[in-house]
Amino acid sequence: MMDEIQIINEKYITQLRERVERKLGESDGACELLDSALAGVREPVQNPKVVYQGEPGAYSEMAAIDFFGKDVNSEGLVHFEDTFEALISGAADYAVLPIENSSTGAIRQVYDLLAQYECYMVGETTVRVKHSLMVLPDAEMSDIQTVFSHEQGIFQCEQFLNEHRDWVRVPQADTAGSARMVAELGDKTKAAICSSRAAEIYGLKIIKEGINTNRTNTTRFVVVSPRMELREGRNKICISFRTEHKAGALHEALTVFRIYGLNLVRLESRPIPEQKWQYMFFAEFTGDLMMEDMNRVMEALMCTVTDIRIFGNFAENLE
Repeated sequence: MMDEIQIINEKYITQLRERVERKLGESDGACELLDSALAGVREPVQNPKVVYQGEPGAYSEMAAIDFFGKDVNSEGLVHFEDTFEALISGAADYAVLPIENSSTGAIRQVYDLLAQYECYMVGETTVRVKHSLMVLPDAEMSDIQTVFSHEQGIFQCEQFLNEHRDWVRVPQADTAGSARMVAELGDKTKAAICSSRAAEIYGLKIIKEGINTNRTNTTRFVVVSPRMELREGRNKICISFRTEHKAGALHEALTVFRIYGLNLVRLESRPIPEQKWQYMFFAEFTGDLMMEDMNRVMEALMCTVTDIRIFGNFAENLE
């Protein structure tokens, strides 16, 4: 039975390859797609202004320090969209944004904003998430009635929080902002879940460390730029695309990666606004936009999908 399935699968791949090969060269769409993405390529900015969402002490600030160095000129903004606006207006050179977590998955707001704004991914980094429960210096765990944190922080600590079901969980814009709120309120019944660095910044006392359920909990951050960059070591490409609403459409698109020997490392779907039950796909795969046969890869994809957009080409950094 397995041999029969393999034969059918190989036959399908061969037929798709032949169909794609026949269409290659019929248009210069792939060249236009690549030329458009590469038209505004710039060199990495020296001593850049970097923005992130959240308060000082947020994991996003830690990611900015990890990627750009401890002396990075960074500023926290209130909302994710504020960071994109800063890029578009020229107020910032880069934004550092969380895009997925090893425990809770994709950060959906960031994917939606990437689709909305004309920006590019130029790098990535990861931050190990170790959530701590913190209170005012004179408070104890028995005093806690309300816990503040980002919704992701609450989700990631659900097992611990379920041991204290009488605590009210209140989502906030970011983890470090929750620490600042507890410090400003001066109320012993309030606690925050965030990083130990935030506790130090806002003068709070940590009463329980490592309360996240997944002990290897890690968040992946992307470095976003208003213009494309091609940094040394780039080996990952991110694109988005849509498929026709028919059986096998997505399978056809994914088969292209196999035909050209490209490893698909991530696939994420997001709803298309005002198009009920229609989705756009974000795909990350191994490769370099300057590869000799990248035109053929893009042309092959254009034979099977619609509305392709290139989001960036950067070095993988998932340590």
